[in-house]
Amino acid sequence: MARKQAVLFASGDPSILAQLRVRIDDIEVVGCHNDLPSLIEDVHYWCFVDWLLPDMSGIEMCRRLRETPATRFAHITMMLDNDDSELKTRALLSGADDYLLGPANVDRLAVRLQRYRRSKAKPAPSVTLRSSDLQVDLGAMRVRHRDKRISLAPNEFHLLAHFMGNPDRVFSRASLIGILGKDDAGIDERTVDVWVGRLRRALKAQGVPDMLRTVRAMGYVFDGS
Repeated sequence: MARKQAVLFASGDPSILAQLRVRIDDIEVVGCHNDLPSLIEDVHYWCFVDWLLPDMSGIEMCRRLRETPATRFAHITMMLDNDDSELKTRALLSGADDYLLGPANVDRLAVRLQRYRRSKAKPAPSVTLRSSDLQVDLGAMRVRHRDKRISLAPNEFHLLAHFMGNPDRVFSRASLIGILGKDDAGIDERTVDVWVGRLRRALKAQGVPDMLRTVRAMGYVFDGS
């Protein structure tokens, strides 16, 4: 049975929340602007977080979402007011998967959510990728190193799976944005450096040798074994 889905909308604009609930009528839309409401762990949440909330920053909300079991691996989109590169980097470092530029707009939010859900609906192949002691189960979306499970956020998991499925090939930052299905989202190429950095740190923390190599002025390559 497929997991139930819901939207968590963290914003200080109640009008957008009301419009979103009307526009997205097939799944629950949960609103918050301060403390997180009670969340159910077996629900897949799509989270949209304003950069500024009435009682805290969006960065703090993002951190709380990553610390909460129900949303630890949820897809989090930070809503930014402008195209400032520093804001983008801070959003990603706080745990966001990507960002949406401009003030929250119900039409743009609905389109973005539709694209996320369409991507998730694609069945994953029952294939296990292996490189030395590192294993990636595509069907179960699980990563193991020497039989110890490694928890990765969605972007980092898909990056690792792509690299392991295509070893010894250099991929540009632009191509990796497209591979993750974010090429129409206005993602800055420097965002890829943050995703790769998070992936490297997660693997290193579990004792996995660094097989991701930066190729200057070109991109990244996974050194196969």
